[in-house]
Parts: sequence; structure tokens; C-alpha cells
Amino acid sequence: MDKSKWAAINGLVLGTFLLTQSVPTSFAFDKPIHTCVVLLASCAAIFIGASRFLPKEAGRTHRGQQYEAVALEDRGQQHRSREPSLTPEDVRYPSSLRKLRIFFIVLVLAICLRVGTWREIVNNVQCTSGSWAPLIPLAFAIWDFWNVQRQKSRWVSEDPESNVYEALGEFVTRAPYRYLLATGVLGLGSILALRSARAPPSTYICSSTLPYGWRVPLMQHLGTLLDIIIAFCVERLLHQQEGRGTRGMRLRFVSVGWAALFSATILFIISIMIYWASEQDREWIVTIPDHYIWGVVKFGALFCFTAVCTILSIYHTGLMTTSVIVTFVAVSTMTTSFAWNNPHPFPAIGASWSFFAFCLVILSFAAYLHTESVSEEKSSETHAPVFSRVPAFAYLALLTLLVVRFVLWASHSSVVTYHPIDYLIYDAQIRHEAFRSQAGSSHNLEEAANLYRERYGRHPPPGFQHWYEYATARHSVIIDDYDSIHRDLLPFQALSPEEIRQRTWTMISNPWNDAAGISIRNGEVTISPNVMPTHRWMLDGIVQMIKNFAEYLPDMDLAFNLNDECRVTVPYEQIESMRKRPSTVGSLENTPKNSFSTTRAEQWKAIPEEGNEETPLVAISFHPSFYAFGSVGCPPTSPARTQRIWDVSTLCTACAAPHSLGAFLANWTLAADICHQPDLANLHGLYISPAAYKGTRELYPIFSQSKAHTFNDILYPSAWNYMDKAHYDPDDDGGEHTDPPFGEKQNTLFWRGATSEGVSPGGGQWRGMARQRFIHHANSISNSSTRLLPPSTLLLPVPSDYTNRSLHYNQHPPASAFPNTDVHIVDSIARCGGRDCIDQSNEFSPLFPPADFQSHWRYRYLLDLDGAGFSGRFLPFLQSRSLPFKAALFREWWDDRLTPWWHYVPLDLRGQGFWATLEYFAGDAEGQGARVNEGARMGDKGREWAGLALRKEDMEIYFFRLLLEWGRLTDDARDELGYDGGWVGG
Repeated sequence: MDKSKWAAINGLVLGTFLLTQSVPTSFAFDKPIHTCVVLLASCAAIFIGASRFLPKEAGRTHRGQQYEAVALEDRGQQHRSREPSLTPEDVRYPSSLRKLRIFFIVLVLAICLRVGTWREIVNNVQCTSGSWAPLIPLAFAIWDFWNVQRQKSRWVSEDPESNVYEALGEFVTRAPYRYLLATGVLGLGSILALRSARAPPSTYICSSTLPYGWRVPLMQHLGTLLDIIIAFCVERLLHQQEGRGTRGMRLRFVSVGWAALFSATILFIISIMIYWASEQDREWIVTIPDHYIWGVVKFGALFCFTAVCTILSIYHTGLMTTSVIVTFVAVSTMTTSFAWNNPHPFPAIGASWSFFAFCLVILSFAAYLHTESVSEEKSSETHAPVFSRVPAFAYLALLTLLVVRFVLWASHSSVVTYHPIDYLIYDAQIRHEAFRSQAGSSHNLEEAANLYRERYGRHPPPGFQHWYEYATARHSVIIDDYDSIHRDLLPFQALSPEEIRQRTWTMISNPWNDAAGISIRNGEVTISPNVMPTHRWMLDGIVQMIKNFAEYLPDMDLAFNLNDECRVTVPYEQIESMRKRPSTVGSLENTPKNSFSTTRAEQWKAIPEEGNEETPLVAISFHPSFYAFGSVGCPPTSPARTQRIWDVSTLCTACAAPHSLGAFLANWTLAADICHQPDLANLHGLYISPAAYKGTRELYPIFSQSKAHTFNDILYPSAWNYMDKAHYDPDDDGGEHTDPPFGEKQNTLFWRGATSEGVSPGGGQWRGMARQRFIHHANSISNSSTRLLPPSTLLLPVPSDYTNRSLHYNQHPPASAFPNTDVHIVDSIARCGGRDCIDQSNEFSPLFPPADFQSHWRYRYLLDLDGAGFSGRFLPFLQSRSLPFKAALFREWWDDRLTPWWHYVPLDLRGQGFWATLEYFAGDAEGQGARVNEGARMGDKGREWAGLALRKEDMEIYFFRLLLEWGRLTDDARDELGYDGGWVGG
């Protein structure tokens, strides 16, 4: 028995540890009911199957000793995990098989109800509160005290030689309330430790106008109660006797297995009924992604292993001891992991309070083990002990864990001696100067050509001399750095020119693809005949841009994306192979030919007016796209491919840390990389529910205005900006919409816009979209329903430091410490369906009337957020005397040219640093502490640089060079083509 007991305990510890580690990132939580049916059926199969190898007789299993291990005894009966169990002859068991059947039925019903509460919690996890689960051992201790311990006679020491300390120790370890004390302190310490080790709340919306704010916490507490009922019923089935005698071990485990199987069957039947009754849920029910299947397999294996060990542990050690072990291991794992991964001042945690709470947890657990072992040592030797002695390695492990937590507490810093933004601005200045120096270092055409060869390892494209003349005549400050073009076109070198031409034709010959064609023939630019009239303005803008340099371009057709969303994502394994494939395009080993082929026109197939039905695209509008068209471009071992951050109630600190400095975004380029950010699946409309998504996982040549990381669209300057759809045009002095100097503007962050980022058709998708989250967060201070709003972190001076040099993150500053915002939705809720329209209207009311675009200039700070694609306002914001704050998933053609923290203020899409960043510049509600000079300087730098590098002329220059490169890629003689000026090799 000892071997099987300790094997069960060790397995329980290991299983609980691994399960606790895997829960936050498991795909199994995507479909709660599906997962529960699989897990219950799997456990049932294991229990029923394994029972065939168990002995039939209960009384022969414990080294021949006739005793019965019972976890929660009936009144007057002792429990072997607290006191020696009585022999079966001395114990009064229920004599009716009916009671066992009642326990069985209650267990099945409780499991089904628990699955229902779990589903409600997972689907609305953003509204969860602190869990009461750590109090489960206390509930069992209370039951034990009421039914067992208080019925016993009071213990009196019979050893006349014992001193007062020994007598006191024996009194405590034999007192009827000893388990109440240990489990009570364990529960209290666990709750405090979990609260102090909880990551900051996310900006995912728990709506104050919906019932989830009170319903979900209620479901959590109801779930804890059901957990207690389930555990109690399992214990009864394992330890009860039938009226006709002792139940065999095999029958005990079989009964638990059948309860799991009955529960799985009931849930499966309910799922079928929902499938037939709810037509809108059918697709979701039957669609089983590959990543979910693999996630359930991994999670199910851990769950079943832990469940088996739990059942065996309950059988051998009792329910209270098992629950104490599970609680201790789970809490220790979560809190220690959090402390290990978050040693910095942000997120703000009470390190001292957390360490104190953990000390309570570890001391109460040690006290429980000691009490068990001491009680058994004092008991009669005729009864089998639970812990005849606690192994020394157990206490050594506890001591080691305590030392580790002490080191983490001692090394944790809660203050910073400088403001991170000061450093970020300083670093940004250095990086911008370095970029500007190398981006325009060439002084003549030959230098530019040779720098091109050094930089990209090939000859410049034919016509490079015309491009250089065009760029220098328009005073471009960027001559040598066009790495973004190189990155976009590199994979296409793996396709033959014929393949590229055929795929271009496939895209633009079918109007359903939402891709329009632009044809260039003999320097003339025309639009394909099958273009939708609603997008004609966009193509007119492209034509107007190209015609300025079309005479230097070869004959070719181009496919332009008419939708806002990007379209092409090639799986990582394929795209990396394409990028690394050796290329001979413009090879330096060849003598370059500085002219395109003369037979190009006939190589491009004519576009049919009636349209072609062939398409490589898949339409997944209104459906999640992160795993189908986002993370597939990431390495197979990256978090975006292997993890699912389903708990949107808290900030994923591990996701934000690589590109952050405290609460502030430090690396704009890395922040665009979704591969270390699996939580973005829930935080942007493109990934949650795109409005018009037609994508492909093959490399098709589509030119798009913006794209997210891992997409393989080819970026070009947007016709929206080129055509001045949103333009900077302030009134002259004395007009209504002037652009005053920065210091004279209102000290407010301003934004007006629509809910156009994605579609929320009725499933509450809007709660995770970036626009809605930022609007909700920006209005959280003035919202009266503060109970449902996340704490907003500010980086403020330490009150005890009179020099104000030390700063700390304050999660609960007074409302007066926050700066002013004016961030609202205009007119009505857009792109919604079902109840989501009224829910958003209620949450964001009052909705504001549209504002004249030129009215933006009266505010110091302008918030810029993604729509369904890039934001068309950002360039006008840069051109103004205001300071733009930008949060974006999409990247555009100019991304390499602008330097965050020098030209504009970057914000993480999660919004965790929103208030702290704004407070740095704007100060508090009265403007106290505002850094007006820093804000004015950054606004001026952005305005100045936009006037040098983001002009319409710069758009033309970028597009010109892009199309020269593309023209070479689509030429059958591309290996031989290149500009030969300044070339002395051969």
C-alpha cells in the first residue's frame, strides 16, 4: 500500500504542477463543451479499463490489514488521514445501496452543472474576480470537525514527564480544530498570494451594461461549491460500503468511471440538441481546427493522468489531504512562476505582501503535514498510517522553495530612478540620426549604384539612373535605404516570371477576388475593365501616382488589393525556404543589361471583361483569422503557434515584455511581430472578426496599402494619402480651425471615429477590438461604473522621496492624477449585428456627432488607431503642430522612415501604458507636471521630418523604385538585367 500511496501522491504533485503550467496557454479552452466531453470520456475509459487490473476484495489491498480508508467520516467515525481508522467491524456504514445510487446521480448532475458554469466563465473570462477555490480544503476541514472531531473526548496528556512545550505541541496536534487552523491559514494565504501575483487587468472590455459583471463571479463561486460536491461524491463512492458488505476496489473505481461516462453522454446529447436548435452555432460546433485537436490531446493526457492520481490519492490518503496537496502545489506553481517571470517594477505588485502571503501558504502546508505525521505517530500501531512520517526530502523541498521565493522577493525592484520615456526619447534621437546618415549617404549616381550592390548583393534594376534623377530632382533625403522593398519582394525571387504573371492574371481576372488590375503599356497607365465603381477613386489615385514616371517602366500588369485587410500569408516553412533560396536575379556575376525585354507586352494575358471564376482565395469574413492566416507565418515553435492565451482578463506580460520597457512600448518594429504575442488573437479586429477577408496561403502578387506582420502583401504608398482624402488644411489666423502653437492648444487627447476595425455580428467580438478597447479605457476614469473597470497604472514619484527622483507604478492613483481625454464614437455603431449593436450603443453612450477633421488641430495630443486597415489620418496628424499617439497592428510603406519616440508617441495595442504615457506629456487633470517642451519638440520633429520624407513626391519616388524592382522580377531575362553604371566587375 505504501508504494501505491506514495506513487499516487508523487503523481498528484507532478500532474498538478504540469496541469497548472499548461492551463493558461492551452487550446483546449477554445471549445469548453467539446473539451469536457473528450476529457470525461477519456477518464471514464481509463477508470473502467484500469479497474480490470485491480483486486476485487477491498479488505485484501492493504497488506492484509482489515481497515477501511475513509476521507470524510460519518458522525462519530474517525478518519485515517487525521486519526487511525477503525476496523470495518467497528465502523457504522450506511446499510442501503440506495445512498450510493444517490451519490452517483448527484455526482453526474454536479459534473454537468460544473461544465456549464465553466463554459460561462471561459466565454466571459474578462469579468472574473478572485477565486474561492483555495478555501476548498477548509470546507472539508469544517465538515471533518463537525462530523468527527467535535464528537471525540478531549485529549489529555498522560505523560507526567513532558514539559510545557511538549504538552502544548501535543495539544495543538491533537486538538479537534487543528485542521481548521492549518487549512484556514492555507486558504487565506493562497487567496492573498494569488491576488498579489495576478497580472494587471487587461483592457478587454467587461461591459458595465451587461450582466456578466455579476454573473461570472457568481458562476465562479457556484463552480467552487460544485467542486466540493463532486469531490465529496467521488470520495463517498470510493469509500462507502454496500449493505451486503464491503465494496471491492474494482467496483469503487468502476463507479467513478461510469459517472464520468454518464456525464460525457449527457453533455454530448445536449450538444446535439443545441446543434439542431441553434442554426447560427452549427458551423462553430462542427469546425474542429487542427491546433485545437492537438491542444486537447496534450491537455487531455495531463488531465487524465492527474485525475487518476487524484482518485488514488483520495482512496489512500483521504479527501482533505488530497485537496491540501492540490491547493498548495497549484498556488505555489502560479505564484512562483509569476514572481520568476516578473522581476521588474512593472507590473506593479506588492512584492513584500506577496512573499508574506506565500510564507503563510508554505508554513500552513508544513504544519498540516507535521500534524498528520505527529498524530499518526501517537496513534495505535494496529492501524495503517497515512503519514507515519513525512520524508525529509519533502521538508527540504519546502525549504528550497521558500529560499527561492525569498531570493525573488529580495531581488525584486519596485522603483525606477529615471523615467523610461526619457531614455526612449534619447535612444530614438540616436537611432534617427543613424538612419538618416546611412539612408542618404551617397552623393552621386555611381555611389548610389555601388551602395545598392553592397547592400543587396545584386545590380540595381534597369532604369535605376532615371529613378536616381527623379529622386534627386525632388530633393529626396532617402536614396539608399529601401530595405522594406527588398523584404517584400525577396520571396518572389523563388517564383519564375511566368508564374508571377499567371498569378497576377488569376487575381485580377476574377472580380470576386476584390483585386483590381492596373496595366502599363508603352508608358501609358490604364485600369482593368472589371473594377468595382466604389473603388474607382483609389485606382485613379494609383494611376495619377504612376503616370509621373510611367515612361521609364516596362510593360506589366499589377494586382491591387481593394479591401482594407491584407491578403497573403504563406506558412513559415514555405516562405522561409523561398527567402533562403539562392537567387540569380541581377546577379553580380553577370554583365548587366540596362534595359527590359522588348517582348513583355504579349507575355501578359488579356483581362476578360466578363471575368474568370478561378480563385485561390478563401473567404473567412466574420470569423477568427489569427491561426488560419496570422500565426502560420511564424516559426513552428513560436508562442503564436504553440500557445493560446484564452484568459483575456489579465495582461499577458510575457507577450509584451520583449518589446517593452516597463509599461511603455520600446521597440516598434518588434511590437509588430505577432510571433511572440499569441494574445493578439483576441485584441484586434483583423484577427477576431474581419469585415471583408479573402485570403490565400500561397504566394500571390498583391499590392496592399498596409499589412500585419507575417503577411506577404507588397506595400505601396496609399492612394488615400496621395489623393488627400484626409488632409492637413488648417484655417489661416483668425479662422475657426487654426493650428495654434503647441503650448496654446488644449491639454487633451482627442479622437473621433467609428467602430470600423472589424465586425461584431452578435457574439460580443467588439469587446476585444482595439478601437473599442482604447475608447473604453480612455473613458474609464470618468465612468461611474468603476467596479467593472481595470485599474489604470501611472508612473508617479515615490511619496517618501522628497527629491521626486524615484518613481513607482501606482495602479490605483486618484482620479485627479489622470490627464484629460476626449475620445468618443461618432454617429452610430458600425459593422455590428444582433444584440452587439445595442450593447455597444449602451456601453459607449453618448455617441457624438461627427467633427470637422480640421478641428483636430486645437488639441495637443491626437490619438491614431487602426481601422479595418491602416489609419488614413496619421500623415495629416504628423504634418500638424500636435503630437500623435499611435497604436497600430498594420505597417505601411513609410515604417522604416519614422522613428517612434522621436517623431510620434507609440502605444502598445494592449493599452497597458496608455495612461502612463499620456501622463508623462500632459500631467494631471489640471496640467500639473505636464512636459510641454518635450511634447512640442517631438511634435516639431515629426512635422519637420514628414515635410522631408513623407511628401507626395516621396510616395512617387518609393513607388517608382518598387515598380522598377517588380518589373525586373517579372522579366524572363531577369538574371541578366541591371544597371551597369559604376560597375567595374564582370
